[in-house]
Amino acid sequence: MEHGQELAEEYREFAAQAADSATFTAWSAAVADDAEVLDWLATLPRAKQQPNLVLAAARLHGVPAPGPYAALREALLADGSDGPIRATVLERSTQTNEVGRLATLAPAFAIVAAQHDDAPLSLLEVGASAGLCLYPDRYTYRWRTEGGDVVVGAGPGLACDVTGPAPLPQRVPRVAARRGIDLNPLDVTSPDDVAWLETLVWPEHDDRRARLRAALEVARADPPHVVAGDLLTELPRLVEEAAADGPVVVLHSAVIAYLDDHQRVAFDELARGLVADGACHWVSNESSRVLPSITATASSPGPERHAFVLGLDGQAVAWAHGHGRTLHWLA
Repeated sequence: MEHGQELAEEYREFAAQAADSATFTAWSAAVADDAEVLDWLATLPRAKQQPNLVLAAARLHGVPAPGPYAALREALLADGSDGPIRATVLERSTQTNEVGRLATLAPAFAIVAAQHDDAPLSLLEVGASAGLCLYPDRYTYRWRTEGGDVVVGAGPGLACDVTGPAPLPQRVPRVAARRGIDLNPLDVTSPDDVAWLETLVWPEHDDRRARLRAALEVARADPPHVVAGDLLTELPRLVEEAAADGPVVVLHSAVIAYLDDHQRVAFDELARGLVADGACHWVSNESSRVLPSITATASSPGPERHAFVLGLDGQAVAWAHGHGRTLHWLA
Protein backbone atom coordinates (compact mmCIF):
# COMPACT_ATOMS: atom_id res chain seq x y z
CA MET A 1 0.00 0.00 0.00
CA GLU A 2 1.36 3.43 -0.97
CA HIS A 3 1.93 5.98 1.77
CA GLY A 4 -0.93 8.19 0.58
CA GLN A 5 -3.30 5.26 0.83
CA GLU A 6 -1.93 4.35 4.26
CA LEU A 7 -2.48 7.92 5.45
CA ALA A 8 -6.04 7.98 4.13
CA GLU A 9 -6.70 4.66 5.86
CA GLU A 10 -5.28 6.02 9.13
CA TYR A 11 -7.77 8.90 9.02
CA ARG A 12 -10.65 6.56 8.14
CA GLU A 13 -9.72 4.36 11.08
CA PHE A 14 -9.59 7.37 13.39
CA ALA A 15 -13.03 8.43 12.15
CA ALA A 16 -14.34 5.08 13.37
CA GLN A 17 -12.48 5.30 16.69
CA ALA A 18 -13.79 8.83 17.30
CA ALA A 19 -17.43 7.74 17.04
CA ASP A 20 -18.37 9.72 20.15
CA SER A 21 -17.09 12.96 18.56
CA ALA A 22 -19.27 13.94 15.61
CA THR A 23 -16.77 16.64 14.66
CA PHE A 24 -13.71 14.40 14.55
CA THR A 25 -15.63 11.62 12.80
CA ALA A 26 -16.71 13.99 10.04
CA TRP A 27 -13.37 15.77 9.75
CA SER A 28 -11.28 12.60 9.63
CA ALA A 29 -13.53 10.92 7.08
CA ALA A 30 -13.36 14.05 4.91
CA VAL A 31 -9.56 14.23 5.16
CA ALA A 32 -9.32 10.62 3.99
CA ASP A 33 -11.05 11.60 0.74
CA ASP A 34 -9.28 14.95 0.24
CA ALA A 35 -6.21 14.56 -1.97
CA GLU A 36 -4.95 18.11 -1.37
CA VAL A 37 -5.09 17.85 2.41
CA LEU A 38 -3.48 14.41 2.28
CA ASP A 39 -0.67 15.93 0.21
CA TRP A 40 -0.20 18.62 2.88
CA LEU A 41 -0.12 16.00 5.63
CA ALA A 42 2.43 13.98 3.66
CA THR A 43 4.91 16.86 3.93
CA LEU A 44 5.00 16.33 7.71
CA PRO A 45 7.32 13.77 9.31
CA ARG A 46 5.57 10.40 9.43
CA ALA A 47 5.21 10.45 13.23
CA LYS A 48 3.57 13.87 13.05
CA GLN A 49 0.73 12.96 10.68
CA GLN A 50 -1.47 11.54 13.46
CA PRO A 51 -5.10 12.74 13.34
CA ASN A 52 -5.27 13.61 17.05
CA LEU A 53 -2.16 15.77 16.80
CA VAL A 54 -3.05 17.59 13.58
CA LEU A 55 -6.66 18.27 14.57
CA ALA A 56 -5.62 19.56 17.99
CA ALA A 57 -3.02 21.89 16.48
CA ALA A 58 -5.58 23.27 14.06
CA ARG A 59 -8.03 23.88 16.92
CA LEU A 60 -5.31 25.56 19.00
CA HIS A 61 -4.89 28.07 16.17
CA GLY A 62 -8.53 28.97 15.83
CA VAL A 63 -10.29 26.36 13.74
CA PRO A 64 -13.75 26.18 15.35
CA ALA A 65 -14.86 22.83 16.71
CA PRO A 66 -17.60 21.82 16.47
CA GLY A 67 -17.49 23.39 13.08
CA PRO A 68 -17.50 22.65 9.35
CA TYR A 69 -14.77 20.65 7.63
CA ALA A 70 -14.33 23.53 5.17
CA ALA A 71 -12.77 25.68 7.92
CA LEU A 72 -10.27 22.96 8.80
CA ARG A 73 -9.42 22.40 5.15
CA GLU A 74 -8.89 26.10 4.51
CA ALA A 75 -6.66 26.50 7.57
CA LEU A 76 -4.43 23.52 6.74
CA LEU A 77 -3.94 24.45 3.09
CA ALA A 78 -3.31 28.09 3.96
CA ASP A 79 -0.74 27.09 6.58
CA GLY A 80 1.75 26.08 3.90
CA SER A 81 5.24 24.98 4.83
CA ASP A 82 5.96 27.45 7.63
CA GLY A 83 2.66 28.30 9.27
CA PRO A 84 1.68 28.18 12.96
CA ILE A 85 -0.27 24.93 12.69
CA ARG A 86 2.73 23.13 11.23
CA ALA A 87 4.98 24.66 13.89
CA THR A 88 2.72 23.38 16.67
CA VAL A 89 2.51 19.91 15.08
CA LEU A 90 6.31 19.76 14.93
CA GLU A 91 6.77 21.08 18.47
CA ARG A 92 4.03 19.16 20.29
CA SER A 93 2.89 15.56 20.53
CA THR A 94 -0.32 13.80 21.46
CA GLN A 95 -0.18 13.73 25.26
CA THR A 96 -3.79 13.30 26.31
CA ASN A 97 -3.88 12.90 30.09
CA GLU A 98 -7.28 11.24 30.58
CA VAL A 99 -7.78 10.62 34.30
CA GLY A 100 -11.10 8.92 33.56
CA ARG A 101 -9.01 5.85 32.72
CA LEU A 102 -8.15 5.52 36.42
CA ALA A 103 -11.61 4.03 36.94
CA THR A 104 -10.52 1.10 34.77
CA LEU A 105 -6.98 0.90 36.16
CA ALA A 106 -7.87 0.97 39.87
CA PRO A 107 -9.09 -2.67 40.04
CA ALA A 108 -5.74 -3.81 38.62
CA PHE A 109 -3.91 -1.72 41.22
CA ALA A 110 -6.02 -3.37 43.92
CA ILE A 111 -5.02 -6.85 42.71
CA VAL A 112 -1.36 -5.89 42.90
CA ALA A 113 -1.75 -4.38 46.37
CA ALA A 114 -3.46 -7.55 47.61
CA GLN A 115 -0.46 -9.57 46.46
CA HIS A 116 1.71 -7.40 48.71
CA ASP A 117 -0.39 -7.38 51.90
CA ASP A 118 -2.05 -4.13 50.81
CA ALA A 119 1.25 -2.23 50.94
CA PRO A 120 1.24 1.26 49.40
CA LEU A 121 2.32 1.12 45.76
CA SER A 122 5.23 2.86 44.09
CA LEU A 123 3.76 4.04 40.78
CA LEU A 124 5.89 4.59 37.68
CA GLU A 125 4.05 5.82 34.60
CA VAL A 126 5.66 5.66 31.18
CA GLY A 127 4.48 8.31 28.74
CA ALA A 128 3.19 10.24 31.74
CA SER A 129 2.50 13.57 29.99
CA ALA A 130 1.74 15.88 32.94
CA GLY A 131 1.48 12.95 35.37
CA LEU A 132 -2.23 13.36 36.07
CA CYS A 133 -2.85 9.59 36.21
CA LEU A 134 -0.40 9.20 39.10
CA TYR A 135 -3.09 10.12 41.66
CA PRO A 136 -5.49 7.15 41.81
CA ASP A 137 -5.90 7.75 45.56
CA ARG A 138 -7.29 11.27 45.13
CA TYR A 139 -10.64 10.48 43.44
CA THR A 140 -14.11 9.20 44.21
CA TYR A 141 -14.93 6.17 42.05
CA ARG A 142 -18.46 5.22 41.14
CA TRP A 143 -18.54 1.83 39.44
CA ARG A 144 -22.03 1.19 38.09
CA THR A 145 -22.81 -2.54 38.04
CA GLU A 146 -25.91 -4.65 37.46
CA GLY A 147 -26.05 -5.20 41.22
CA GLY A 148 -25.86 -1.50 42.06
CA ASP A 149 -23.23 1.20 42.40
CA VAL A 150 -19.93 0.66 44.18
CA VAL A 151 -18.57 3.96 45.51
CA VAL A 152 -15.22 4.48 47.20
CA GLY A 153 -12.82 7.35 47.80
CA ALA A 154 -12.96 11.11 48.17
CA GLY A 155 -12.25 13.87 45.70
CA PRO A 156 -13.34 14.58 42.11
CA GLY A 157 -15.70 11.93 40.78
CA LEU A 158 -14.91 9.27 38.18
CA ALA A 159 -17.78 7.08 36.94
CA CYS A 160 -17.55 3.84 34.98
CA ASP A 161 -20.13 1.27 33.82
CA VAL A 162 -18.87 -2.21 34.74
CA THR A 163 -19.81 -5.67 33.48
CA GLY A 164 -18.26 -9.04 34.21
CA PRO A 165 -16.73 -10.29 37.48
CA ALA A 166 -14.61 -7.23 38.15
CA PRO A 167 -12.76 -7.29 41.51
CA LEU A 168 -13.86 -3.78 42.44
CA PRO A 169 -11.84 -2.51 45.41
CA GLN A 170 -13.44 -1.44 48.66
CA ARG A 171 -11.05 1.48 49.03
CA VAL A 172 -8.82 3.58 46.82
CA PRO A 173 -5.25 2.40 46.20
CA ARG A 174 -2.64 3.58 48.67
CA VAL A 175 0.30 5.26 46.96
CA ALA A 176 3.79 5.46 48.44
CA ALA A 177 5.45 7.32 45.57
CA ARG A 178 4.63 8.76 42.15
CA ARG A 179 7.09 8.91 39.28
CA GLY A 180 6.78 9.34 35.55
CA ILE A 181 8.84 9.46 32.40
CA ASP A 182 8.02 11.17 29.12
CA LEU A 183 9.98 12.37 26.11
CA ASN A 184 8.53 15.83 26.72
CA PRO A 185 6.94 16.15 30.17
CA LEU A 186 4.21 18.74 30.53
CA ASP A 187 4.12 21.12 33.48
CA VAL A 188 0.84 21.42 35.40
CA THR A 189 1.78 25.00 36.31
CA SER A 190 2.47 26.11 32.71
CA PRO A 191 -0.42 27.97 31.00
CA ASP A 192 0.85 26.87 27.56
CA ASP A 193 1.04 23.20 28.55
CA VAL A 194 -2.38 23.35 30.18
CA ALA A 195 -3.88 24.98 27.07
CA TRP A 196 -2.44 22.16 24.95
CA LEU A 197 -3.88 19.51 27.27
CA GLU A 198 -7.31 21.13 27.08
CA THR A 199 -7.14 21.32 23.29
CA LEU A 200 -6.38 17.59 23.10
CA VAL A 201 -9.79 16.88 24.64
CA TRP A 202 -12.23 16.16 21.83
CA PRO A 203 -14.62 19.01 20.94
CA GLU A 204 -17.91 17.68 22.31
CA HIS A 205 -16.43 16.19 25.49
CA ASP A 206 -17.29 18.87 28.03
CA ASP A 207 -17.33 16.28 30.83
CA ARG A 208 -13.74 15.29 30.06
CA ARG A 209 -12.69 18.93 29.95
CA ALA A 210 -14.18 19.53 33.40
CA ARG A 211 -12.49 16.36 34.67
CA LEU A 212 -9.16 17.52 33.27
CA ARG A 213 -9.44 20.86 35.07
CA ALA A 214 -10.22 19.09 38.35
CA ALA A 215 -7.25 16.76 37.80
CA LEU A 216 -4.95 19.71 37.21
CA GLU A 217 -5.98 21.14 40.58
CA VAL A 218 -5.21 17.79 42.24
CA ALA A 219 -1.76 17.68 40.64
CA ARG A 220 -0.90 21.33 41.33
CA ALA A 221 -1.40 20.71 45.04
CA ASP A 222 1.31 18.03 44.94
CA PRO A 223 3.22 18.31 41.63
CA PRO A 224 4.33 14.97 40.18
CA HIS A 225 7.93 13.95 39.58
CA VAL A 226 8.08 13.34 35.83
CA VAL A 227 11.49 13.14 34.18
CA ALA A 228 12.38 13.60 30.53
CA GLY A 229 13.69 10.47 28.86
CA ASP A 230 13.18 7.50 26.58
CA LEU A 231 11.16 4.73 28.23
CA LEU A 232 13.07 2.03 26.32
CA THR A 233 16.41 3.06 27.79
CA GLU A 234 15.49 4.58 31.16
CA LEU A 235 12.84 2.19 32.46
CA PRO A 236 15.09 -0.38 34.20
CA ARG A 237 16.91 2.34 36.14
CA LEU A 238 13.67 4.03 37.14
CA VAL A 239 12.14 0.73 38.27
CA GLU A 240 15.16 0.09 40.48
CA GLU A 241 14.87 3.60 41.92
CA ALA A 242 11.13 3.23 42.54
CA ALA A 243 11.59 -0.08 44.39
CA ALA A 244 12.96 1.81 47.39
CA ASP A 245 9.44 3.11 48.09
CA GLY A 246 7.32 -0.04 47.78
CA PRO A 247 5.99 -2.59 45.28
CA VAL A 248 6.56 -1.05 41.85
CA VAL A 249 3.75 -0.77 39.32
CA VAL A 250 4.77 0.28 35.81
CA LEU A 251 1.67 1.68 34.13
CA HIS A 252 0.74 3.21 30.82
CA SER A 253 -2.45 4.12 29.00
CA ALA A 254 -2.73 5.00 25.30
CA VAL A 255 1.02 5.51 25.07
CA ILE A 256 2.63 2.53 23.33
CA ALA A 257 0.49 3.25 20.26
CA TYR A 258 2.88 6.11 19.51
CA LEU A 259 5.89 3.79 19.22
CA ASP A 260 6.70 2.13 15.91
CA ASP A 261 6.31 -1.63 15.50
CA HIS A 262 9.93 -2.38 16.40
CA GLN A 263 9.75 -0.21 19.52
CA ARG A 264 6.48 -1.82 20.61
CA VAL A 265 8.05 -5.27 20.48
CA ALA A 266 11.11 -3.99 22.34
CA PHE A 267 8.95 -2.46 25.07
CA ASP A 268 6.87 -5.63 25.39
CA GLU A 269 10.03 -7.69 25.85
CA LEU A 270 11.49 -5.17 28.31
CA ALA A 271 8.36 -5.03 30.47
CA ARG A 272 7.95 -8.82 30.48
CA GLY A 273 11.58 -9.21 31.49
CA LEU A 274 11.18 -6.83 34.42
CA VAL A 275 8.05 -8.69 35.56
CA ALA A 276 9.80 -12.08 35.20
CA ASP A 277 12.68 -10.78 37.33
CA GLY A 278 10.26 -9.71 40.06
CA ALA A 279 11.30 -6.09 39.65
CA CYS A 280 7.80 -4.73 39.09
CA HIS A 281 4.20 -5.34 38.13
CA TRP A 282 2.94 -4.11 34.76
CA VAL A 283 -0.49 -2.52 34.20
CA SER A 284 -1.08 -1.80 30.52
CA ASN A 285 -4.08 -0.12 28.90
CA GLU A 286 -3.77 0.10 25.13
CA SER A 287 -5.77 -0.33 21.95
CA SER A 288 -6.18 -3.97 20.99
CA ARG A 289 -3.72 -3.78 18.08
CA VAL A 290 -0.88 -2.19 20.03
CA LEU A 291 0.34 -5.08 22.20
CA PRO A 292 -0.91 -8.18 20.37
CA SER A 293 0.83 -10.53 22.81
CA ILE A 294 -1.53 -9.26 25.54
CA THR A 295 -4.64 -9.09 23.36
CA ALA A 296 -4.09 -12.71 22.34
CA THR A 297 -4.58 -13.81 25.96
CA ALA A 298 -8.11 -12.34 26.23
CA SER A 299 -10.60 -15.12 26.96
CA SER A 300 -13.35 -13.51 24.86
CA PRO A 301 -13.66 -10.77 22.21
CA GLY A 302 -14.18 -7.22 23.34
CA PRO A 303 -17.76 -5.92 23.56
CA GLU A 304 -18.69 -3.01 21.32
CA ARG A 305 -17.01 0.29 22.33
CA HIS A 306 -14.41 -1.53 24.46
CA ALA A 307 -11.45 -0.74 22.25
CA PHE A 308 -8.72 -0.99 24.89
CA VAL A 309 -7.22 -4.09 26.49
CA LEU A 310 -6.37 -3.85 30.18
CA GLY A 311 -3.39 -6.04 30.96
CA LEU A 312 -1.82 -7.12 34.24
CA ASP A 313 1.69 -8.55 34.10
CA GLY A 314 1.29 -9.29 30.40
CA GLN A 315 -2.11 -11.01 30.60
CA ALA A 316 -5.43 -9.51 29.47
CA VAL A 317 -7.83 -9.09 32.39
CA ALA A 318 -10.47 -6.75 30.91
CA TRP A 319 -11.72 -4.75 27.96
CA ALA A 320 -12.13 -1.02 28.51
CA HIS A 321 -13.42 2.10 26.79
CA GLY A 322 -10.54 4.30 25.65
CA HIS A 323 -11.56 7.17 27.93
CA GLY A 324 -12.53 5.03 30.92
CA ARG A 325 -16.30 5.16 30.46
CA THR A 326 -16.82 1.39 30.57
CA LEU A 327 -15.06 -1.75 31.80
CA HIS A 328 -15.78 -5.39 30.97
CA TRP A 329 -13.86 -7.78 33.20
CA LEU A 330 -12.93 -11.15 31.74
CA ALA A 331 -13.93 -14.35 33.46
